[in-house]
Formats: sequence, C-alpha cells, structure tokens
Amino acid sequence: MPASNGQQIAVLGAGSWGTALAIHLARAGLDVCLWGNEADHIERLHQQRCNQQFLPEVEFPISLQVEANLESVLTNAAWVLLAIPSHAFRPFLHAHSHLFTASIPVAWASKGLEQGTGKLLHAVINEELPQCQQLAVISGPTFAKEVAMNLPTAISVASNSTVFASRISEALNSGRFRVYVSDDMVGVELGGAVKNVLAIAAGAADGLGFGANARAALITRGLAEMMRLGEAMGGRRETLMGLAGLGDLVLTCTDDQSRNRRMGLLLASGKSPAEISAQIGQEIEGVKTAAEVWRLAAHYQVEMPITGQVYRVLNQGLSPQDAVKELLNRDSTSEF
Repeated sequence: MPASNGQQIAVLGAGSWGTALAIHLARAGLDVCLWGNEADHIERLHQQRCNQQFLPEVEFPISLQVEANLESVLTNAAWVLLAIPSHAFRPFLHAHSHLFTASIPVAWASKGLEQGTGKLLHAVINEELPQCQQLAVISGPTFAKEVAMNLPTAISVASNSTVFASRISEALNSGRFRVYVSDDMVGVELGGAVKNVLAIAAGAADGLGFGANARAALITRGLAEMMRLGEAMGGRRETLMGLAGLGDLVLTCTDDQSRNRRMGLLLASGKSPAEISAQIGQEIEGVKTAAEVWRLAAHYQVEMPITGQVYRVLNQGLSPQDAVKELLNRDSTSEF
C-alpha cells in the first residue's frame, strides 16, 4: 500500500539485500528511501542509479531515493525496514536509538543471532528501542539478486501486530513477490539463522563428493535439529516447516549463490575459514552463528549433532572429513 501523507518507507542498509528490497518496494510504486552509512557509496548509488557493487544489472526505479543522512530519513519514515548484518545490529540501534520515535513501526530482514549472547534480533530491538512497539521480521528463501530482478519469490512476515503485518504484506505483496503472514517471530527468526549453519555443512558434504543422497539426508536431519531448538525456544514446528525454515534451508543448502554453502565447499577443499572469508569478501552469517546456535543447543539441552560438527570445523580445527566420520559413527536412534 502506498505510504501515507507523503511519508517514505525507510530501508536502512545499502548492501545487496537492502538494495534489493528497496528496489522491489519502489517498483511497486511506493515512495522509498535507501540509507547507507558510507557517504561515498551512497553518492555512487545516487550518480549511477544502481548498486554497481552488488546488483549492477538492476536500475533504480524513479521512486527510489538514496540518502546518507539518517536523521533526515527517519524524520520522513512511515515505517522502517532494517537490512543490517546481525553482528552490527545492536551497535547501530544503540548509537541511533534517539532517532527512532515511538510512532515508527520497525521491521527487519536481517538474519542471524547476536554474537556473544545468542539473542534473537527482536530481543535486541526490545532492549535498544523499547519505545518502538510495532515490530516485524521478514524472512524466507530469498537471494537478493533474484528479488531485484523480479523473479518469483515467497516470504514470511511475522509480527506482534496484525495491523503492521498487514501493512508490510500489502507493501511487499506485488508483482511476483508473495507474502505469508505469521505471529511466530521466534520461529521465523530462528529458521533464518540456523539454516546458514546447516548450509555450511551441505556445502562441505558436496565439496567432499558425497552425492545427492547425503545432501538430502543432511537437509532433513538439519531440519529436525532446527525444529527441536525452535520448540525449546518457544517457536512452532509448523513455522519451521514453512518458508522461513525448510524453504530457506533448501535454498541455502542447494544453490551456490549462498555464501554459506560456498564456505562449506571451500572448507572441503582444505582452505581455512579465514582464507575463505577473505576470498568471498562478504559477510558469511553462518560462521558467527554456528557458535551461538551451539551454545543455545547446550543451554536448552537440545541435540544438534550436525550443528556441533560445523562449530568444531570452524572453531576447533576439526577437518570436514573427520566431522563426517563422527556423524556417521553415532549410535543409531529413532528418526522422531
């Protein structure tokens, strides 16, 4: 739905995902302002009318503006959509909380857990922006390039407000983009975080040449791990069987557009996590998330063997080959 009273939708974060969402919203005829924290990058976006660094093939719609002045952007915002990496989430909110008024609804499309605490991002927002009461998370099987190119996409929006959820749905649900609404914020957020860890495992399995059987088994057992942790944290199994869980898991485990899957592939070739991060050159959320998910599993006493092996490969020097041996040598158990 068009932003009312001339107000804009403010998309904060001018990386690939934030840019793609801003393009989609503007393509639907909405008034959108894309903010980034690097003035020179924003100036290039303004001059070139595309994000040459991340999405060079896609021109900005006329109704998409770019801005480096955050105060100006938030002053005119009807609602805010955060597309900031999870590791920078709290620092950004803490530094700029005074600019968020109580009347501004806040949504986020970031995926991951807070590093060091394992907190879901809605908990971080509750602590840093207590004045903002209407919250929503956007997640699902999405690659930024495909959204920007207007290829068919479906996502989940979970909110504590049916009014805000409807508002987001009406804004995003256009063209080839379909939105499904939920109130399970825990399930939607957790699915978007855990799937990155499992995608590293899937990439490693494929890099070791283990074939399609192994990939299917890993995705299925990974989903079981995700659902066990989700239930323990208050999420719903059906949410994790949907777009934000299984859908996103399949996407990131099977397509090389996924940086997390590529991390796994390169781990299997013998490269170190540091070498791979430098080669890929963008944030690989699953690397940081693996440690947080493993700690959550211990805290909630949830069995997550695949996640545990990914954690050990990334942080304790275990080889992918030995990780697989340990998984295959586990005692046989009931599937459910």
